[in-house]
Amino acid sequence: MRPVYFAAARRTPIGRLRGALATVRPDDLSATVLRALLADVPALDPARIDDVYWGAANQAGEDNRNAARMAVLLAGLPDTVPGATVNRLCASGLEAVTLAARAIGSGEADVVLAGGCESMTRAPFVLPRPDEALPHRIETFDTRLGWRLTNPRMADLHGVLSMGETAEEVASRYGITRERQDAFALRSHQRAAEARKNGHFDTELVPVERPDGVTVAQDESIREDTSLEKLAKLKPAFRPGGTVTAGNASPMNDGAAGLVLVSEEALGDLGLQPLGRYVAGASAGVHPDVMGIGPVPATRKALTRVGWSLDDLGEAELNEAFAAQVLASVDQLGIDPELVNPTGGAIALGHPLGGSGARILTTLLHRMRRSGARRGLATMCVGVGQGTAVLVENVN
Repeated sequence: MRPVYFAAARRTPIGRLRGALATVRPDDLSATVLRALLADVPALDPARIDDVYWGAANQAGEDNRNAARMAVLLAGLPDTVPGATVNRLCASGLEAVTLAARAIGSGEADVVLAGGCESMTRAPFVLPRPDEALPHRIETFDTRLGWRLTNPRMADLHGVLSMGETAEEVASRYGITRERQDAFALRSHQRAAEARKNGHFDTELVPVERPDGVTVAQDESIREDTSLEKLAKLKPAFRPGGTVTAGNASPMNDGAAGLVLVSEEALGDLGLQPLGRYVAGASAGVHPDVMGIGPVPATRKALTRVGWSLDDLGEAELNEAFAAQVLASVDQLGIDPELVNPTGGAIALGHPLGGSGARILTTLLHRMRRSGARRGLATMCVGVGQGTAVLVENVN
C-alpha cells in the first residue's frame, strides 16, 4: 500500500438541535467545509481531485440523493469531480476517510476529499408507503435518531433497543456507575471549555454563514457552568432506575467536517507539510444490544494490522456517544484514560452523526501537531452493533 497523507482538515462549529445552525442545510454545511479545505491547499488544482467520499447517516431529507455530489457542486468544484455518499451510521465520516485512503493506497487515486455531515435539526419525518390502497392508519417516523421502518424479523433475531437503552445495557454489563458517568460528562465539558478558551480549536474551525447573514464561529453545546450537582439532579432518560441521562449522553447536533488525503507524489507536487499520515483503519461487529463497546474490537483489529500496541499511542479520540460506553471501552481496552479526549468530546462538543468520525479525526490531527505526539487513534461506536477505528502518525 502506498503512503497516504493528510494535507488539511477542517470542521464547522457544531450547533445544538434547533440552535445556531438550524437554518443551514447539511449539503451547505458540507460545501462550506470543502471550500475551506481548498483554501488551505491553494496549490491544489480542484480539477485534480479524483473523488469525494462524504458520510451522512440519515439520508432521508436534504442529505438524500448523494449529498457528496451535491456538496461538490455547491462548493464550486468542477463538475468533473465525482462524489459518493457513505453510510456506516455514526462512523460514516470515518469510513469515508478509510475509503479515500484505500483508493490512494492502492494507486487508484492521488487526491481525495473525505468527511461527513449531519443536520439533526433538519431531519424530516417520514411516512412508509402503505400496502393497502386505502389505509386506515399510517405511522410517522422521526428520522433524527434510532430505528425506523425496521424489519420485524430484527426484533426476533437481535432486538431493536434504542441507542440510549444500549448504553444502559453496556453500563449494566460492564459495571459503569451513574457517578462515573456524570464525572466523565463533567470532565468532557470542562476540558472542551478549557480547550476553546486556549484557542485549541481555532485551527480546525471554519465559520458558517447562515442564510440570514449571521456568522456562526463557535461550538454551541459546551456547558461551562455544569457541575456534578446539576448532573446528579437529571432523571434517567431511557430506563426507570437507569444511569443514562441527558447530561451524560451526547446531544443531537448539526455540523460537518472533512479532510484532504493525498499520495506522497501529490504531497511533493503541492509542496505541503502534512498534518499526518494515515496508517490503518478497521471496523468490527458486536451484538446490537451493546453497540457502545464496538471501539474495543475495532481498535484491536486496527492495531494488530500494523503491529502497534496501546503503549505506542500518544493521543486518542474516542467518540462520546454516551459516557457509559466510553468508560466501558476504556476499561476493556486498558488504554490510559488520560490519553483519551484531552480536549473534551461529543458529550460537550456535540455529535452530528455522519460528521462525527471526520470531526474526531480532524481534532486528533490538529492536537497531535500541537503536542508532538507520534501516533494516534480515532475510534467510535456505531449503531446496530459496530465499531470503527483509524490509526494515524505524526510525520513532522
